[in-house]
Amino acid sequence: MLDDSEVVGEKKMEFFAILYLFEPEYTDNELRRGTVHIICRNKERAEKAREEIISASGNTEVYVHVLDLSETRKVWEFAEAFKKEHLSLNVLINNAGCMVNQREITSDGLEKNFATNTLGVYVLTKCLIPLLEKSRDPRVITVSMGGMLVQKLNIDDLQTERALFDGTRVYAQNKRQQVVMTEVWAKANPKIHFSVMHPGWADTPAVAKAMPQFYQMMRDRLRTPEQGADTLVWLAVSRATTAFPSGLFFQDRKPVSAHLPLAWTHSSRREVKVFMRRLETLAMTVKPSE
Repeated sequence: MLDDSEVVGEKKMEFFAILYLFEPEYTDNELRRGTVHIICRNKERAEKAREEIISASGNTEVYVHVLDLSETRKVWEFAEAFKKEHLSLNVLINNAGCMVNQREITSDGLEKNFATNTLGVYVLTKCLIPLLEKSRDPRVITVSMGGMLVQKLNIDDLQTERALFDGTRVYAQNKRQQVVMTEVWAKANPKIHFSVMHPGWADTPAVAKAMPQFYQMMRDRLRTPEQGADTLVWLAVSRATTAFPSGLFFQDRKPVSAHLPLAWTHSSRREVKVFMRRLETLAMTVKPSE
């Protein structure tokens, strides 16, 4: 829980909360004062989250937007419309995600995990950067996972077209991609504070459904959703956050290495450049014509 002395921002902060995997502790002061936008593919779940926020905080400035981040063309359309309707944005939280264990292709012709976890995040963030730059203390937080620590960025098979498809491995690769994107964005956009975080393994329906065996073995050791969301909320609103450089990987309110000791997971400058160029190419391929 954060007290008023830790919270930054104006009384009308615009929060762009993308809620898929976790339901944060909604009683914090920032949610009592801010305008919250929830993006979710499931309207019923989003409305439930909205009601919980309003009930816990008394803040009625909470809005639901139904959008599936795997539908990249629609992400473009939504983000462009949002820019026209709002003057600025304080915080963008990229928390949408999926782990599909069988290879599925979206209506845009993209592998579904990649489209949701990587390209959807890329398009939404890229599109909203101009709005973020107009606010006083803009921040972007992306929810990754510890599993990405054993993944090196694979620029040659972004959509797992060549390798044997394993949903858990694909998801971890997507999460490594999010870390790399965050590092690149931090360097390219110095006015915005970017961070990426691992919430720890939390007891959520998404974990239970995507990894049933893991869930059964670890359920007594899993964090509550509130514990998992703590660092996420802290990164979004605490004054302490911006004391750290932009682009870092966080866990339990502390920056930690995005690589294991002596790991082989580091990427070269060329690999990162190629990765970002290929993301841009894919994003522009499905961008609606104006």
